Amino acid sequence: MPPKQTKAKLKRRRQKPVDSASEFEELLKEVPPSAHYSLRLYVTGNTPRSAQAIENIRGLCEEYLSGRYELEVVDIYQQPGKAVDEQIIAAPTLIKSLPKPPKRLIGDLSDRNKVIIGLNLGDGQGDRDTKWSVV
Repeated sequence: MPPKQTKAKLKRRRQKPVDSASEFEELLKEVPPSAHYSLRLYVTGNTPRSAQAIENIRGLCEEYLSGRYELEVVDIYQQPGKAVDEQIIAAPTLIKSLPKPPKRLIGDLSDRNKVIIGLNLGDGQGDRDTKWSVV
């Protein structure tokens, strides 16, 4: 649990928009290590690419966020309304809604280091050639 000063600072930050890259980076640094992660993974049916994305994110979550995450897997063929609401245009897509700031990762999530960076779990050292992008 962060100290009261940090909680107050986070609360003030949430009330005003982030105007610069430096403010955004500072906000990322303020995520407490015990933060709860809320993730939603959009997939397209029972395809190998969907299965790989599910396996990849579940493995990372268990390794880095054990007991501190909620993962919902949404098949856009079975629940197209959810995909429309989130404006999903490619799958697999992972949406991190908590902790703030929200992020979208698109692809099969096979580059572990880049997913770690994308979810702000640490400093990965992935190569530049990847099968997903951060939006």
